[in-house]
Amino acid sequence: MNAERDLSPLTPGVVRALTDKLYEKRKVAALEIEKLVREFVAQNNTSQIKHVIQILSQEFALSQHPHSRKGGLIGLAACSIALGKDSGLYLKELIEPVLTCFNDADSRLRYYACEALYNIVKVARGSVLPHFNVLFDGLSKLAADPDPNVKSGSELLDRLLKDIVTESNQFDLVGFIPLLRERIYSNNQYARQFIISWILVLESVPDINLLDYLPEILDGLFQILGDNSKEIRKMCEVALGEFLKEIKKNPSSVKFAEMANILVIHCQAADDLIQLTAMSWMREFIQLAGRVMLPYSSGILTAVLPCLSYDDRKKNIKEVANVCNQSLMKLVIPEDDEIDEAKPSVTISAEPTSEESLSKPEAVTTGSLDASGDSSNSGVFTVTSCERIQVTLNLDGIVQVLDYHLSDTSIGMMTRIAVLKWLYHLYIKTPRKMFRHTDSLFPILLRTLSDESDEVSAAGATKILEAYCLHIWLGFGFFGGTKVILKDLELLAEIASSPAGQTEEGHGPSDGSDVRPGPVELHVPARAGQLSSSSTKGLECSPSTPTMNSYFYKFMINLLKRFSSERKLLETRGAFIIRQLCLLLNAENIFHSMADILLREEDLKFASTMVHTLNTILLTSSELFQLRNQLKDLKTPESRNLFCCLYRSWCHNPVTTVSLCFLTQNYKHAYDLIQKFGDLEVTVDFLTEVDKLVQLIECPIFTYLRLQLLDVKNNPYLIKALYGLLMLLPQSSAFQLLSHRLQCVPNPELMQTTDNTKPSTSFKRTAASNIDYTELLQHFEKVQNKHLEARHQRAGRAEQLDRRVVL
Repeated sequence: MNAERDLSPLTPGVVRALTDKLYEKRKVAALEIEKLVREFVAQNNTSQIKHVIQILSQEFALSQHPHSRKGGLIGLAACSIALGKDSGLYLKELIEPVLTCFNDADSRLRYYACEALYNIVKVARGSVLPHFNVLFDGLSKLAADPDPNVKSGSELLDRLLKDIVTESNQFDLVGFIPLLRERIYSNNQYARQFIISWILVLESVPDINLLDYLPEILDGLFQILGDNSKEIRKMCEVALGEFLKEIKKNPSSVKFAEMANILVIHCQAADDLIQLTAMSWMREFIQLAGRVMLPYSSGILTAVLPCLSYDDRKKNIKEVANVCNQSLMKLVIPEDDEIDEAKPSVTISAEPTSEESLSKPEAVTTGSLDASGDSSNSGVFTVTSCERIQVTLNLDGIVQVLDYHLSDTSIGMMTRIAVLKWLYHLYIKTPRKMFRHTDSLFPILLRTLSDESDEVSAAGATKILEAYCLHIWLGFGFFGGTKVILKDLELLAEIASSPAGQTEEGHGPSDGSDVRPGPVELHVPARAGQLSSSSTKGLECSPSTPTMNSYFYKFMINLLKRFSSERKLLETRGAFIIRQLCLLLNAENIFHSMADILLREEDLKFASTMVHTLNTILLTSSELFQLRNQLKDLKTPESRNLFCCLYRSWCHNPVTTVSLCFLTQNYKHAYDLIQKFGDLEVTVDFLTEVDKLVQLIECPIFTYLRLQLLDVKNNPYLIKALYGLLMLLPQSSAFQLLSHRLQCVPNPELMQTTDNTKPSTSFKRTAASNIDYTELLQHFEKVQNKHLEARHQRAGRAEQLDRRVVL
C-alpha cells in the first residue's frame, strides 16, 4: 500500500496502533517508535531520525483525524526520549507540531499536547532555552484554559520550565522582554497570575538582572495590581516589593527618569492599593534619585497635591504623599534661580559612587521643611566628574499646576495650604524666576483671602493671631498657623518685600496699566514716586521702615480693591488680614500706603468704613504698640509726616479723626474738630461711633490720656474736647460714663504744689512743630463737605427709585 510505503520506516502495525482510539494501543506503538529511534541513534542515522519526526509531525500530529493527532503527540514524545541528550538537535521539529496542538478545540488533545511537551522538555532541559519564547507563548495561553486537566498539565510543564530557567545561566532576557511586555497587559486572571509567577522567578535568579528592563513592564505590573483577585493582587504586590528592595540596594543602576511618568499616572489611580503602592515608589524615587526627579515635578505635584486633603479613610496614602511633597520641595535650591535658558542646566552624576551612596543616605530625609532652610545637600546624586545628565527645574510647569490647584475651589484645605507653601518656597529659593509669574498669581492670591474652606471667624482669627504673636514673642516657631489665609498672607508679604520684586524691564509691575481708574478702582498713582511730597517722604525715606519693592504698593491697592468689592471680606476678616500683615511686613508702611490710597478713593462710604477699621486696629491691636508710641509724641519728622498722611485720610470719618488726635496728643486740634461737628449731619451711626470712642477712652491704651486729666493747667483743651464729646452724646450709658470721668477731674487750685518755682512734674504736651493745623482743619472741612454731598446724592437716587416703584 502506497500509504504504508510513504510512512516507512514505521511498520503498518505501528501506524494502525498510533491511530487507534485506545490509549494503551497508542502507548505500545510509541514504545516501538522509541526502540526504532534508538537504533537510528546508535547508527548515527540522522536522516532517518528526521524522517521519522517529519512523519509523526505531518502525517499524525497535524492530521485532521483526532486519534491520529493523539498518536503523533505520543510518538514525538517517544522520539525525544529515545534521542536523549541529542534531542536538542531536533527541538524545533519536535516542539512546533506539539505547540500547534495547544490550540486544538478538543480539551483531551490539548492535555496530551501538554504531556508530550513535558516529556520533550524534561529530556532536553537547558537545550530548550533558545525556544523559550514560543514555549512561554504557548504556556501563557494554556494558563487560562477552561479545562482543569489541561490547566493542571500546563502547571506541571510550567514548573519544569521554571526549574530549567533557574538552573541555567544562558537565559535570553533581552529577547524575552518584548513578549513579556506584550503579555503583561492581559486581562485574564489566570494569564496575569502566570505572568506574575514568571516575573517572581526571573527576579529571584541572581544572573538575571530584570531591574534593567523594569521601565518596560512597570506599567503592566500596576495594571495587574488592580485585579479583582486578592491572590493575584498579593502576588503582584510581592513582586513590586521585591523590585523596590532591589532599587534601594542598587540605586545607581536604576532608570528613575524612565519610570517617573509611569508612577505619576498610577499615583492618581482610583484603586487605593495601586495609588498607595505608586505613591510609596514615588517617595523612594524622590529620596534616592534626588534632583533627577526635578524635571517631572509638575506631574508629581499633580498626583501628590490632591492626596494631601484625604480623610482618615485614606490616611496611609495621605502620609506618603506628604513625605513626597516635602522631599520634592527640598530638591529646589537657590542655584535653580541662577540658571537661565541660554545657560547650561545644572548637571548631576548619573551614577554616584558607592562611597557617596553610603555616606549620604540620610541626606534626603533630614533638614528643615522651612522654605528658607538650606536643602542643597538633599538627594544622593551629586555632581562628579563622571557621566552627567542635565537637570532643569520646569518652573513654568510647576507654577501652572499650583495655579490650577489654588484656583479650583473644590480642592481641600490641606491641598491649598500645600500649594501656598510651595509658592512661598519657590519665592524664597528662586525669586528672580518666580517674579515673572507674579502678575498672573496676584489675582488668585487675593481671591484666596476669601477662601471658603478656611473657616475662620472674626473671634477665631483673633485667637489664632494672638497665638501667633505669643509664639513669636517667646522665640518659638508657630505651628498652629495652618489655615489658608495665614499662608496666603505670608506669601503675599514675601512677594511685597522681596528684593527680587524691584521693577525690572519685563518682570516688574506694568507702568500703571493695571491700576487705572475705573468704576470701582482706587485713584492712585502707579508708582510711589508720583505721590505727594509728604506721602513719599513717609513711605520711602523713613529710616524706621524697611524698603518695600515695587509690588508692595500694588498689593496695597489690590487689597483695598478687594475690600471695596467684597464688604463681607472686610467685615469678617479685614481686621485679621491687616493685623497679620503688620506682623509680616512693616506696620508703618502698611498704614502709610493705605492712607495715601484712601485719600484718592471715590467711594466715600467705603473710605469711611475702611478708615474706621484701620483706626480700630491702630488703637487696639497689641502688634501695633510700637507704631502707637511713634505717633504718641510726634518727636521725629517721620512720625509727624505719618500723622499728616493718616490725618488726611482719617478725615473721611470725623470721629476717627478725633481719636487720632487723642492718640497723638493734639488736644487743641481735637477740640477745634469737635467744634466743627455742629456743622455736620449728626446721624445714628455718627453717635454710635462717638459712643465707641468714649468706651475706648476707658481702655488701657488711653491710660496716659486719663492721667493727663490730673494736669488741668497744661491740658485745658483735652478737658474741653472731652466735654465737647459729652455735649454731643444723648443721655445714654456712654454719656454717664464720660460724665463720671469728667467729674473726677480735680480742681486746679487743689492740684497746685507748695513750690511754684519748680516746673510741673506732670506730663506737658508741647505742640509738634512743622504741622500746619489750620491747613489740616481746612482739609477736614473739605472732606466732610464731599461726604455730605455724596449722602445727598445717594438720598436723591433713593428717592427717585421710590418714585419709580410707586409709579
